[in-house]
Amino acid sequence: MADRNDEFLAISKPAPEEEKKESNEVLIIKDLFKSYGKGKNKKEVLKGLNLTVKKGEVFGFIGRNGIGKSTTIDCIIGLKEQDSGEILINGKNTVENPLEVKFDIGYVPSEPTSYEVMSGNEYLQFIASAYGMSQASFENNYNYLVSKFTMSEVDMNRKIKEYSHGMKQKICLMASLIHNPKVWILDEPTVGLDIMVYETLVNMIREFADNGRTVFVTSHNIDMVSKLCDRVAIINNGVVDKLFDLNLDPIKRRDLGKIFFRTYGEK
Repeated sequence: MADRNDEFLAISKPAPEEEKKESNEVLIIKDLFKSYGKGKNKKEVLKGLNLTVKKGEVFGFIGRNGIGKSTTIDCIIGLKEQDSGEILINGKNTVENPLEVKFDIGYVPSEPTSYEVMSGNEYLQFIASAYGMSQASFENNYNYLVSKFTMSEVDMNRKIKEYSHGMKQKICLMASLIHNPKVWILDEPTVGLDIMVYETLVNMIREFADNGRTVFVTSHNIDMVSKLCDRVAIINNGVVDKLFDLNLDPIKRRDLGKIFFRTYGEK
């Protein structure tokens, strides 16, 4: 593997010189528009969405099905191109600097996706090589993540196609962290996880943010969002309808479920 300076920092504080260079605003979305189809079949999903996510926070992005959450994430990570608007990650434009941006982010899709003909070990080595990690850094991160997600070496050397759904989700979580991202993007990350892995994930999300990194998470688990997130945005009609700072207004943690349903006219 190519030698990149990637000592294990996946959930540890950035170096002081790194902190000085980075802005407090890690993810900025400006006037984001995205539609599907043409003519009479055109459907506008995002209609000028604006959002800023700060360094060191867990940010919840919630809404009912089909409202634009995954479309927003797809635009952030470069899977889809927005019609107009701008997305910046650590000051880098996602359209103008797509490869640079990808080094800064770790992404977990709602359904686990990997090369299932590979073993877990082979897949993580493949992902690490794509990011140009040194072998030493890979082994350091690999050992940490295998231990954290309680995957045995026997499991890591089995083909992913033999894994349970929960184990496949574990591998995707590990792959999203192996290169030490600055921004962790999770789209419904708790689907298929057993209670023990769920607790591990929740603890890692909080620890990741507490050490100066940023988490952007979508989830239908309102209870998890209300307990874990620092700020929460509710998307409706293609824009951010409501934005709450749950640390400044902790009562919103208790009432988030009710607010969510009222947003869509449901009791």
